[in-house]
Amino acid sequence: MYPIKAVGIDLAKLVFSIHGVDEHSKCKLRKTVKRNNLLAEIAKLPPCIIAMEACSGAHYWAREFTKLGHDVRIMASKFVIPYRQNEKNDANDAEAICEAATRPKTRFVSIKSEEQQAVLCLHRIRQGLIKDRTARINRLRGLLAEFGLIMPKGRYPAQNTIGGILEDAENGLPMLARELLHDVWQSIRTLNEEILKYDRKLYALANQMKNAKRLMSIPGIGEITATAVVATVNDAKHFNTSRSFAAWIGLVPRQYTTGGVARLGRISKRGEKHIRTSLIHGARAVIANCKNKTDRTSLWVKELVERRGFKRATVALAAKNARLIWALLHSEKEYQVDYVK
Repeated sequence: MYPIKAVGIDLAKLVFSIHGVDEHSKCKLRKTVKRNNLLAEIAKLPPCIIAMEACSGAHYWAREFTKLGHDVRIMASKFVIPYRQNEKNDANDAEAICEAATRPKTRFVSIKSEEQQAVLCLHRIRQGLIKDRTARINRLRGLLAEFGLIMPKGRYPAQNTIGGILEDAENGLPMLARELLHDVWQSIRTLNEEILKYDRKLYALANQMKNAKRLMSIPGIGEITATAVVATVNDAKHFNTSRSFAAWIGLVPRQYTTGGVARLGRISKRGEKHIRTSLIHGARAVIANCKNKTDRTSLWVKELVERRGFKRATVALAAKNARLIWALLHSEKEYQVDYVK
């Protein structure tokens, strides 16, 4: 009997399906295990490949299985789907995961540490609060419009106007509506304070993280982008080239090439939306302040804006910064302005 070479686990909340094969891809293990028995079941196996889909809890289980001496591999679900046979169920999913993990072209996700997940937790909570604040401002704008009161566009102009509208006793706003909208306005102010608190935590974390401080030396990379990258990218060497890193973020053009004719479209918007958005916002700030600068990057950006327009130049600079991030993380060197190889 040959030992088990690879095991695929279909993760869930309470019940897990396991599928194991030997070096000849013959099924040697196929069972269902409850959550409290999973670690004990995996501990019985000899060191082998343990594969899972990237989902909630995957990094926790990956850390636990690694402690047991296994080679743990996490992959996106899109790499598993082509290998699933017959109907979709937990057992067939586990078999497909096991099969995909042994394919040479399958790309895997680096396992995050608990510290990295804690930083990402801070980012996710902050993003949720910002989304809630935007929704409440839009709600106020829509409700006030019902009474003929129009708020200006933009978060800052809107917030500067809300107080005056609610305090104006002669604008015809009914007392009940005034009280209810005042409660919404107070909740927006509370959200502002919470977001500011999390911003300060991110700034403090950025100054404590060595790699984040190195990345912040790149124009357009601030505390939010730097901490998000360091918390998400466990090892830059996981990406073979800087273009692969930029493609993972979604800052390279879509490609449809056939018959030797290359067709490039808009950026793919794949991968990490939060990092991509932060890079583009940072690039927009750099372009807005490069008019009187004479360094190589500023001159390149100004020429690109004139030739291709502001928005394309913004995405191009964001893609350039993504490649610089990969280079600094990969080489562990400092950023140099006007560097010539």
